Amino acid sequence: MSGKKQAKEPSSVSRFFGDLANRTSLAAGRASTFILAAGVVIVWAVSGPLFGFSDTWQLVINTGTTIVTFLMVFLIQNSQNRDSAAIQVKLDELIRVGAARNSLVGIEHLTDDELEDIRNRCEARASAEKSGDETLDKTQQSARRAADRIAS
Repeated sequence: MSGKKQAKEPSSVSRFFGDLANRTSLAAGRASTFILAAGVVIVWAVSGPLFGFSDTWQLVINTGTTIVTFLMVFLIQNSQNRDSAAIQVKLDELIRVGAARNSLVGIEHLTDDELEDIRNRCEARASAEKSGDETLDKTQQSARRAADRIAS
């Protein structure tokens, strides 16, 4: 038996929910879905005088939007979680095979404070590199000017 982990087969419920979440989040982002939702609100608003702007009339839109919002939160969060996980795996693979430091693989599991510390150190290194690059550029410009004076 090898030391590698076997990929766990997703359950049918998990697969169904993932597919539903994907399709729903794709549909929710379409212009036609927005137009449909706006149409529902317009029909509801126009029907106000017909129902005398009653409490029941208001309850219909409130209940409908609450239910849709409640369900969409879970579906969109599921899609976002999967997208984030996929991007993280891709980034980890790029770090692993590239010139970047392999110690950064898996940092998404650190605490917020640990991540902030790493971010600050990375920004400090980037700032130091930028200062070094600027100094090098100035030195190169000075060298070119000196060479130009000598050549003329």
